[in-house]
Amino acid sequence: MGSPRGVKVHWRLMAPFICIGANHAKNRTFFVWLPLAVCENGPGAPIQRMDYQLIHHVALTVTDLERSRKFYLEVLGFREIPRPPFTFPGAWFDIGNGQQLHLIVHTNPTMRTGKPLDTRDVHFAVRVPSFREAVDYFHAKGYREDSADDFARIIIHPRATAGFPQIYIMDPDRHVIEVNSAVLD
Repeated sequence: MGSPRGVKVHWRLMAPFICIGANHAKNRTFFVWLPLAVCENGPGAPIQRMDYQLIHHVALTVTDLERSRKFYLEVLGFREIPRPPFTFPGAWFDIGNGQQLHLIVHTNPTMRTGKPLDTRDVHFAVRVPSFREAVDYFHAKGYREDSADDFARIIIHPRATAGFPQIYIMDPDRHVIEVNSAVLD
């Protein structure tokens, strides 16, 4: 498919968008920015990449629902939300911005049994506005860097290699949780 007579088409790639500009013979110029996925394989071609909006939920298996519910309510301060009437026990929590945590009691779960707090093991991360306030909050809850109790131990990386400050704790089933902030305050 060619350009209309008297129209010169210009393309400019600025991922993830592409700019299509046209100079008309009558000195009219227009530009349209389109998502790159629409143009990659030509008009009418299927989009090659999925457009993800956010992580909707993380599901964790737990061994003691009430103990875990208490941890996520009282330690992390998540808000419990209604859960559909599944045939197995569990609880759902709102983390914020449309994201949720789902706790599931499962008869044959994969667990980190006996493992200590390990920042490189499977974990999920939540972002907070203030690193310093988060550290103070966990210290007030009894978490310490030198605790002999794995469940009261905290690992603090104010200048992490990742480029943002990080805190790590474990839940009652040894799931690792990272709490981070965009900047060190």
